[in-house]
Amino acid sequence: MTLYLIRHADAGTRDPYSPSDHLRGLSEDGMRQTARIADRLGDAGVTRVLSSPYPRCVQTVEPLARRLGVEVEPQPALAEGADGRRTFALMTALAGTDAVLCSHGDVIPEVIRLLRITGTVINGQRGNAKGSIWTVTSDGESLLTAEYAKTPRKPDAVLR
Repeated sequence: MTLYLIRHADAGTRDPYSPSDHLRGLSEDGMRQTARIADRLGDAGVTRVLSSPYPRCVQTVEPLARRLGVEVEPQPALAEGADGRRTFALMTALAGTDAVLCSHGDVIPEVIRLLRITGTVINGQRGNAKGSIWTVTSDGESLLTAEYAKTPRKPDAVLR
């Protein structure tokens, strides 16, 4: 089984003084990333798509969910500011599922730290770029490995 932990795609610049910053949607570059994410994961056997309720996260995984014929499931444990331990617990509960989880830049590093200290093997480079995907494999019970990959934003970028 495989979990794909995605940081939301590019949403432009944060406005720390705006009371509605949590409603910020994706930029043009971010929309390109969503198409690339859907292309990358469209045939991966994903059966569930969970997301932070924030629009930028939901918009990141909507094209994939449409392609798969499933609904995006809002999940507070993936929201900005969520306790990474809750997110980690959610991932552990989903270890027997092929699923996508979309979250934020403040949550994902804590989840990766928890994966590492609980014995998950972190392969290759580490990162937290917008639109990036952590592929986390499991044996149905335990989270075994995690591997990081970026998703390019620019139109002429090559997908690896």
